[in-house]
Amino acid sequence: MAQLGDKTYTLSRFPLKQKNASLQAWDAADEYLVNYIEENLQVTSNTNVLIINDGFGALACAFNHTTIYHLNDSFVAEQAAQYNLEQNQLNNDNTVFLKSLDTLPNEIDLVLIKVPKNAGYLTFLLSQLSKILKQGTPIIAAGKVKDIHSSTIQLFERFSGPTTTSLAVKKSRLILSKQHNKPQESKFPITWPLEKTQFTITNHANVFSRDSLDIGARFFINYLPQGNKKQRIVDLGCGNGVIGLTTLERCPNAQLTFVDESAMAVASAKHNVATNLPEQLENCTFLHNDCLTGVEHNSADLILCNPPFHQQQAVTDHIAWQMFVDSFRCLREGGELRIVGNRHLNYHEKLKRLFGGYKLLGSNKKFVVLSAKKRAL
Repeated sequence: MAQLGDKTYTLSRFPLKQKNASLQAWDAADEYLVNYIEENLQVTSNTNVLIINDGFGALACAFNHTTIYHLNDSFVAEQAAQYNLEQNQLNNDNTVFLKSLDTLPNEIDLVLIKVPKNAGYLTFLLSQLSKILKQGTPIIAAGKVKDIHSSTIQLFERFSGPTTTSLAVKKSRLILSKQHNKPQESKFPITWPLEKTQFTITNHANVFSRDSLDIGARFFINYLPQGNKKQRIVDLGCGNGVIGLTTLERCPNAQLTFVDESAMAVASAKHNVATNLPEQLENCTFLHNDCLTGVEHNSADLILCNPPFHQQQAVTDHIAWQMFVDSFRCLREGGELRIVGNRHLNYHEKLKRLFGGYKLLGSNKKFVVLSAKKRAL
């Protein structure tokens, strides 16, 4: 049970089936932020509150008595917020859910931000806010002390205006600012050439390794399929779509599905196919989704995956496990899951447990590329 201000809520962390049940759907920063608002600001049903990066809906529940614009890049976070509003029997009609690249509303009275881990994403958000907020609109951000640096404060001072911080409580801190500065642009999205190709890659602000090809993908590219065979391939956790894009070039007759839980990642992947292989765009599907939830059973011939090992601030392997389980379900008999991962994560044990075996395709000092095929049951 979460005590937020003077109310108690039942909050569930998503995905619901994750094995690490000790991880909470709220944190001390949520508690601090709600308490501060209750003690220092008057918010009513007529207050338009923009809530940004609310991990699992704790803030959506706590401020349900206002008019909420709930902005998030994460599919899982949005689903969690909707679920937690429902399980606490709170009104969903006064909450407008926005994705990270949606146009922001103009009539905002208060902005609440959970500080994202990605400083580039925060830069983009503050830039967007500078274009729509009225002078004097309060902006209050909350996060762990270890995630709020002098550079974080400087971003608020650059885009918003004079900024202060609160005292630390339970290893959490608030950033207190008001919109004062003129509208300013950010550098996002970023565009860069993909090494050893003719491709130009565009990355939105909250996409992993946004400035260059990450080392895991660089190694994985050496083990991607090629040929003219007609097959259904999934780039699971696609990020900017580099893996799927490269596969499209090597397998021109393939049907590619790009999947990611980040709206900015899916938008980046779609843009990169459209600009680099426009003739292939009609062979592609782009899904903003929680892994392969809702995807048809036995529908894929090959799934390519570079699994994450964190969710927001928490280091966890449950997302990788969900990706593997979903892949097993969605692969046809004889279909293959091909992954890249850090050596120390021991993904081979998970693949052996789920698929009954695996094959090592390649390795270096940091990464392994593994293949597992779905055998007849």
